[in-house]
Amino acid sequence: MKDQGDIHAMMQDIGRRARAAAADLAYAPAEAKARALDAAADAVWARRGEIVAANAKDLDYGRDKGLSAAMMDRLMLDEARIQGICGGLRAVAGFPDPVGQVMAEWDRPSGLHIKRVRTPLGVVGVIYESRPNVTADAGALCLKAGNAVILRGGSESFHSSGAIHACLVEGLGAAGLPADAIQLVPTRDRAAVSSLLTMTEHVDVIVPRGGKGLVGLVQREARVPVFAHLEGIVHVYVDKAADPDKTRAVVLNSKTRRPGICGAAECLLIHREARELGQQVIDELIAAGIEMRVGPGLTGSVEAQEDDWGREFLDTVMAAKLVDDIDAAIAHIRRYSSQHTEAILTEDDAAAARFFERLDSAILMRNASTQFADGGEFGMGAEIGIATGKMHARGPVGAEQLTSFKYVVEGDGTIRP
Repeated sequence: MKDQGDIHAMMQDIGRRARAAAADLAYAPAEAKARALDAAADAVWARRGEIVAANAKDLDYGRDKGLSAAMMDRLMLDEARIQGICGGLRAVAGFPDPVGQVMAEWDRPSGLHIKRVRTPLGVVGVIYESRPNVTADAGALCLKAGNAVILRGGSESFHSSGAIHACLVEGLGAAGLPADAIQLVPTRDRAAVSSLLTMTEHVDVIVPRGGKGLVGLVQREARVPVFAHLEGIVHVYVDKAADPDKTRAVVLNSKTRRPGICGAAECLLIHREARELGQQVIDELIAAGIEMRVGPGLTGSVEAQEDDWGREFLDTVMAAKLVDDIDAAIAHIRRYSSQHTEAILTEDDAAAARFFERLDSAILMRNASTQFADGGEFGMGAEIGIATGKMHARGPVGAEQLTSFKYVVEGDGTIRP
C-alpha cells in the first residue's frame, strides 16, 4: 500500500492532467463527445463478460464485508443491468449538447447586446459508494457537459468500476478526445478522498453520492464547493382522500422495487381517517417481506422507536405512523426529511397543492412511486446524483446541471459616458 505522501502526489498528478483535459474539452465538438459515448457503449457491451467477472470479485468482497441484501443488490451487475448502462450512455450521447447554449439574451439602451451562455464547470470530482453504474453515468454526464472528471468509486465496486472505466477511456480514444478527460482513482485508500477534497487548484466542484457518513465527511473536509447528495430519507403520505388501488400499488412499488436505492420510501405517514387503508398497505408490505416498524394505532412487525424516524434504512425495513392531518404530515417531514423526495397520495387537488407549497424537498410527487426519483426517469438520460442542497444543481443532476454560464457582451465601438 502506498503511503499518504505517495497518494497525495498521485492525486495531484491526476488533478493536473484533468485540468489540462478540461481545457481541451471546453471547446470539443458536440459530435466528438457523442461519438465517444456511443463508442464507450459499444465497448461496454463487447466487454460485458469481463465486467461481470470483475463484478463477481466485488460481490465476493461485499459478502466478506457483510453487506446487506439490499446493498448487494446495488452492487450487482448482470447482463440486463449492463444493457441499461449501455442505454444510458447512448441516451446521454443523443441529448442536446448544453455547452454554448444561449440561456438568455437582451439589448441595452447603451447599445450592448448581452448573452448568457452555458459553459463547463471545468473539473468535477465524483465520490460514490457501491453502485458501479455511477462510473458510467458520471463519466458520461461530465463529458457531455464539457467537464473533465475524477471518479473515486467505493471500495466495494473497485473492480467493476475499473472495468467500466476502461470502456469509457476506449470511447474517448475512438473520438480523439484526451484519455485524461475521465480518470478513475486507482486505489481504495481513503487518503485519496482527503486529497481530492482539498485540490482547489485542480477541482471546481465535488459531487458526493452515498450515505450519510460519506456526505458528512465531504461536507466537513471539502475546501472545494460541494453539490451535496444527502441520504434519501423519503416519505410517502397517505391522505384521507387517497385512492385505495393507487395507494397500494404506489406504496408497494416505492418500497419493494429496489429497497437499497436512494429513492426507496423509508417512512409511511397515514392520515387517521385513512387508517384502515394504511393498515391494509402495511399488511401487504409485511407479506412482501418488509419489516414494518409502526407507531401507536397500527399493527406491524415491531413497535417503532424514536430513531426510526428520519432514518435511511436502505433495506427491507420501513417505518409507519398515523398523523392527525396533512399539516401534521408536513410537520413530520420538515423535521425528519433529508429534502430528497416526498410523495402524497390523494385525489384532493387542494391537499396536493398544500403539500407541494409547504415542503421544499428537491422532488415532490403526487400519486407516483418515489422510485421515479431518478435522472433517467426524468428524461435526463442519466444522473450523477440527486442534489439535496440549495445550489443551482438541485434534484437529479444531469448534463445541464453540470454547467455554469458566462456573459458574452457585444458592442459596436460602444463606450460608457
